[in-house]
Formats: sequence, structure tokens, C-alpha cells
Amino acid sequence: MLKKTLFQIHWFFGITAGLILSLMGVSGAIFSYEAQITKLINPDSYTVQAETRAKLTPSELFQFFKQQQPNIEINSITIAESPTSSSVVNIAKQGERHGYDMMVNPYTAQVLPEVKGKAFFDFIEQFHRTLTAGEFGKQLTGASTLILIFFVLSGLYLRFPKKHSLKQWLAIKPQLKGRNFLWDLHAVVGTWVMVFYLMFACTGLFWSYDWWRAGMFKVMGVENTRMGGKGKPEGRPPQGAMPQRGEGHQRGAPQGKNPQNLPNRGPDSEQQGLTLPNPLVQQELTQAWTGFTTQVAREYSTVTFNIPQQADGRVKIAFVDAVPQNERARNSAEFNTQNNQLEKVDLYANKKLNQQIMSGMLPVHRGSFFGPVYQFFAMLAALAMPLFFVTGWMLYLKRRKQKRLTQAARGGLSAEQAALTEQTWLISYATQTGTAEQLAWATGKSLQQAGLGVVVKSVQQLTAQDLQQAQQALFIVSTYGTGSAPDLAVGFSKQLMQQPIDLAQLDYAVLALGSKEYPESFCHFGHAVDTWLTRQGAKPLFKLIEVDNANQKHIQQWYEELGEVTASDVQQVEIHKQFEMWTLSKRELLNSNSLGAPAFHLELQSTVNVTWLAGDIAEIQPQNSIERIEQFLKQQGISTESMTSQGLKIVDALRSKNLTREIIAYASLDELLEQLPELPLREYSIASIPEQQYLQLVVRQQSDVQGHLGLGSGWLTQYSDVGTEMALAIRNNPSFHLIEDDRPIICIGNGTGIAGLLSLLKQRVQQNRGRNWLIFGERQREHDYFYQNQLEAWQAEGMLQRLDLAFSRDQVEKQYVHHRLREQAEVLKSWIEDGAVLYVCGSIQGMASDVDQALQEILGAEQLQHLRDAGRYRRDVY
Repeated sequence: MLKKTLFQIHWFFGITAGLILSLMGVSGAIFSYEAQITKLINPDSYTVQAETRAKLTPSELFQFFKQQQPNIEINSITIAESPTSSSVVNIAKQGERHGYDMMVNPYTAQVLPEVKGKAFFDFIEQFHRTLTAGEFGKQLTGASTLILIFFVLSGLYLRFPKKHSLKQWLAIKPQLKGRNFLWDLHAVVGTWVMVFYLMFACTGLFWSYDWWRAGMFKVMGVENTRMGGKGKPEGRPPQGAMPQRGEGHQRGAPQGKNPQNLPNRGPDSEQQGLTLPNPLVQQELTQAWTGFTTQVAREYSTVTFNIPQQADGRVKIAFVDAVPQNERARNSAEFNTQNNQLEKVDLYANKKLNQQIMSGMLPVHRGSFFGPVYQFFAMLAALAMPLFFVTGWMLYLKRRKQKRLTQAARGGLSAEQAALTEQTWLISYATQTGTAEQLAWATGKSLQQAGLGVVVKSVQQLTAQDLQQAQQALFIVSTYGTGSAPDLAVGFSKQLMQQPIDLAQLDYAVLALGSKEYPESFCHFGHAVDTWLTRQGAKPLFKLIEVDNANQKHIQQWYEELGEVTASDVQQVEIHKQFEMWTLSKRELLNSNSLGAPAFHLELQSTVNVTWLAGDIAEIQPQNSIERIEQFLKQQGISTESMTSQGLKIVDALRSKNLTREIIAYASLDELLEQLPELPLREYSIASIPEQQYLQLVVRQQSDVQGHLGLGSGWLTQYSDVGTEMALAIRNNPSFHLIEDDRPIICIGNGTGIAGLLSLLKQRVQQNRGRNWLIFGERQREHDYFYQNQLEAWQAEGMLQRLDLAFSRDQVEKQYVHHRLREQAEVLKSWIEDGAVLYVCGSIQGMASDVDQALQEILGAEQLQHLRDAGRYRRDVY
């Protein structure tokens, strides 16, 4: 429940605050390299031609600009140690809180070109902090930053499996496709950047909330001395200190021109705001410069002299080491002109780590505090922010799409069903592969559109009270296997149908689904339900209707009968099979030299976006081979070049026709075609998940007594060529769907039954749920170990906790999967006690019945039935 709640909150914040965080990430990545970019695009402002003479001293620059532009107010002067670096004169200017930096030639005092990009980076900075939306934007970015911490911690928790490897956690798997790849990208890259995002968030909140900032100072054990006039931290140094950007090198104005918006102070206006006369300022700057260069005893890259404003004989100095740790790694000192000594030297390198962090929060935030390599990766992590927003949205949309498809499988019946009263129609279904359920919801929709109240329930949900309360009921039931009830209806069959219930008040009708390809058991369970209802005193509304392979004519008869008994306009709501054209893109023999029939790995691809769930069924429209068609035409005395009235070659018209029917006399090719029904569909368990971007089947060749290949297996494995297009529809198979939580699963199967189990295991791996147990059987390990590399890789990665194999022909006494079950009886009981869900896929004759018997012996018939009723014993057998 905790994981589910965290997941819901995670994705909700992801598709809302994710956009804000994406914008903050991109803008922060750009702003983190502001100094480097500014220098790169302004070489004429930052660099000059080196000369053999010495650079102008701060006193000389002060004197020069006071003579040239006596109205300006100079705050500080910065000199660079490098002979090719420009000097900076910081002056007061309206609108510039920290002054205006004039870049000047250090040898001639010529004002260099103004630095380009200031307005752009000012905008980026404001956008990053407030989205340029003022106080509201600041609150929005602050809240989003708090959410980022939740993203990191909840994402880590949601991803944490019981067993894992570094490869599983940190390696992107490019072989994945679709949703699998999106999830993997989202999760793996999220793990990579987790530390960066926590650092961004924890330091970014320093500027967002006073309580967070105060807490950081307290946790770090540093006295908070950086509070401004209203309790806000100073984001930049005060006027006259070394500027933050570009190590004091920033903007300039053309020589001989007063920079725009400079204050118009006259030469007599209190010495331009200073309390010291210009000659005394020059004298103190000269003395401070000489004393600093001779006494500093430390290599430096730049040094900034604040213009003295008090008659105390002290000049404040800020200087940066030759190789600074970061852009805020400044040293400070004072030069006492009265004793000619450098005093109060405070070296950044001598500060404790906690003091360095709290005095340079911006470098910590952008990553430069930890060096250029870390800063580069931090920038990449910031740029990756939109990746999580985009992939999160795509995953969300895919979930929504899948939800719509699930709702569509219910036939569009309104959620506002009537309560079960005497006037409502009770519609109950028993399904194994989903067809009966779809027909039940379609029938319900049809009756609802006719103005009747309906309640739709599966038979396992029915109670004796439901049946005794209802006045009219419809039963839509499938027959499974050799005449049995579908798995989820076994409880109804063995319990409710064994009880005597007075149903004299009930009028009912039964729609029985089956296949005449199995004549001995055709619609057997439907007839059993009909007989039982009659014995309980219920009265049939009309005679039971049999449906052969979802034949539309039989289903139409059902709707016609309903229209008569309800005296309503009941229209048929057709269940449209969504056939798409798929291309056979790959076919590989899986069991070369096997004692058994050849089994093939098939991959099909579609040009449209088709989705399905693990456990679903692919319905293939097979086609006749050219040889079979030519043989039929020869028997009928028809040329292969003959054309139908629609202009279609007869060979093409017969591709999907059943050529085994007895033919009566016909006058034209059209009359011949009317006699031939379509070939029945063939169903195969899907072995892939949509994220793989292809549909995978595992098909074994089947042959009749004459050695002719089966209709579906022959078409898929031999008669069609790679590149052939074929019609395929996905059928929802809810009785074999994967559970939605992280309970363990036990997959049991043999032969090509591995297909349905593979899809379940792939989905579990995609979800990072590793409590999976596979019991698989075939003939020989050397030839029939299907997907060995895949299974053993999952086992090595901790995604398959147990793998038990049974190869029947590798020893004298044959061993099958039910033997492995009995051998692991105690382990099986332990897993079941832990909430495990059983999935069985493969042949119903032999394997499935033997497994069922073994499970009854190990768990007991009562517990096994309980598992079946609770949806913890699911089968896809054939």
C-alpha cells in the first residue's frame, strides 16, 4: 500500500511540478557556466596584448579616471596577475546594485568593449530563481524544489528490489523497446543523477525559505553572519568587494564616454561621496599596493582594492588564489597604512569545511565547489531534468491508454449499473480467455441502451442469494479444455451448482461458447449450466444457443431472441476484433535435432501502435499454402489465372478460405467462394510485452495422421516467408493477467507454454520485481532448453529467484514438471503462504492435469480451490 501511494504521488507531482523543474534544470545548467561563457564570447574585453612595462597600479587608475571623468564614483579597482588580463574599475551606476564593472586596459587605462551577454544571464538567473514571476514564481520554484527531494527519495524506494546487482541498477538496457525502455531510462538515469539532485535541492532551498536557511546554518554548526537588512542572505559581495562574476572582470564602456546612467556628481560634491580627498586616496592606494605585493607571500590571480572612505588609515583588500577552489574562494585582508602592515589576513583555505560550504553556497549549488569534473557532470544532470518530465509523461499516457483499452474490453457498458432488483437483468459470465466476458459486457450495454437495468457479474462472484433475488438472468459461459468449466468458474461448478436452490422465480437464457473442432466437449459446460438451472425450477426464456468459435450469426441469434423476450429494440453490440497487418520479421528454429517436433521463435512487427498486456492472446488469420490452393483448383478444374467478378485472382481469393468443405454445384466463382467459410483463427500466447516493440510467439509444428502440417503452425513456420504480412488481432485474456502488486509468482509450464510465462516474467523484470519462480519442462536439455540465455541471465540478476527444470528424456526414468513440484513441496507451501500466485501455461493433456493433481496433493483440494477463487491459480492451457 505504501509503494502504491508513493507511486501515485510520484507520478502526479511528476506531470505537474516536472515542467517547472525541467525549466529550472535547463536554466540552472546554463547559468552554472556563466563566467566561462561570458569570457568565451568577450575576448576583447577580458584579454589584452601583454606589454613589457608594468601594469598601472590601483592608484594610477584611480587618478586617471578622476581626471578623465571627475563625476564618477569609484567603488573598487581589481588588478589581475596575468599580463594579458584586463583590469576592472567598479563604479556606481543607477540600477546596478553591485556597481558597474568597466573593463580597462591595464597598461593604458583604455576602456575596453562592453561585455556582451549581461542581460541574457540576468534573465536566466531570474528565470531560474523565480521564473520571472516575482514572489509567486519564487514560491513556485521553492515548492518544486521540495518536490524534487520527494522525487529522489520516493523513486529510490520504489525502485529498491529484494535482490539486485550493480548492472541492474546502473546499466541502461538498449535492447529494451517502448515502455520498457522508457521506464529503464527513467529509473537508471534517475539513479545516476540522484546525488546531484539532492545537492541541487538542499542547497537551492537556501535562497527559498528562511527556515531552511537557518536550519542549514544550525546543522552545519556555523554562525549566521550573512543576513541582509531584512533577514535575507547577501547573494553577492557588497559594493567595492571583489565582484562575483568573472573573477571581477565584467563590463565596460567606451573610452572617453560617461557610461550610461552614471550619477552626475560635481567635483565639489563631498569628493564624490567620499570623506577623503583624492590625493589622500591615491596615497593610501599606492601604499596598500606596494605593501600587499611585498607582504602577501602568496600567489594570487586577482586582487581588489576597495576605495577607502574612512580616515582610519585602512584599505580593505580581497584577493583570489592563483588556482582558486571555486568562484567564491576569496581571501580577505586589511592594509594598515599607519604601520605599513598587512593585517587581518583571512585565508579561505584555512577555513573549516563547514565554513567554506556556508560561505560559498552558490558554488556548492552549481557543483564548482567540488571541482570542474563534478561541475561538468552536475551540469549534465541539470540538463537531464526534462528527460524525467518527458519519460514520465509518456509512461503516464501509456498507462492511460492501457486503461482505456481495458475499459473498451468491457464493451463500453456504463459504469452506472443498476442495483440487483426484481426489475434488473442479471448477466453472468464464465470465461477463460476473455470472449465470454466481452460478450457479457456487450450484452449488458445493448440492454442498457434499450432502457433496461443490468448487473454484470462473473459466475465466481454469484451467490445463491443473487440467483434467488433475480427475476431474469442471462448466462454467457465458455467451455474449457475437455469439457470443463473455465478455471475461475470451477468454484461455481463444484459448489453452487452442487446445491439445491429454489429458483422457481427465475427466467433465464444461456449462451454457450465452444469450438466444434472439439466435438466431444462442444459447449459442454454451457449445457451443464442449462441443465442445472432447469433442475432448480428456473424457466428458460428460449432454447440454449450454441456459438462455434464466436460465430457472428450465432451471436446475432442471441440478440434477436433477447429482443423478442424483452419486447425491446435490442441491437447487437458487435465485438470488433481489431485486426492489424503484421509483418513476419524473424523466424528461428529453437530445437534443432530435438526428438520432438520443430518449435520456432517468431517475431512480428506492425506499423501501427498496438498494445497488450502480459498474458494476452494473439489471434492469427492463417492462410492456405500455394500448393494447397493449386491442388484445390485442380480438383475443381479451375485455372489458377481465373479472376473473380471483383477483379481478384482466384488464387488470392482462396488464401484464407476453408477448402475442406464439401462443394455443391456452382455457376460462377463467386458462388464457389460463398460456399467456403473463412479459415478458423488460431490462437497463440504472446511471449513479449509491448515495450519490446515486436510481438513474439513460440510455435511448434503440428501434423495430422497424413503428415500434413496444421493450419496455423504450417502457415507460421513453413508456408509464409519472412517479410510476409498477416492479419493478427490481440485478445484480452484477463484470467491470465499479471497481478498488479509485488507478491511472488510461480510460473509452471512445458514446451511452447514458455511463451505465456515469458511475457509475465518480462513484465515482472520491467517492474523490478524479482520474487519469481519458474518450473519448466521439455524433452532434452541440449536441444530443448528454450531461451536458456535469457532465463539464466534473469537468474544471475536476481530477477528469477528459483529456476527448476525437467527434461524428460535426459534420464532413463522420465521426469516432468509435476515431479519437480512434488520435490519442492515444502518450498511451494512456503511461497503460497507468502501470497504467491500460480500461473500454468502449456498443454492441457498431460502437463496441466498432472500439475493440477500434484497441487491438490501438496496443498489440498480445498486450499487449491481457495487459490482459484481468489485469482491465485491462473491457467492458460490448450
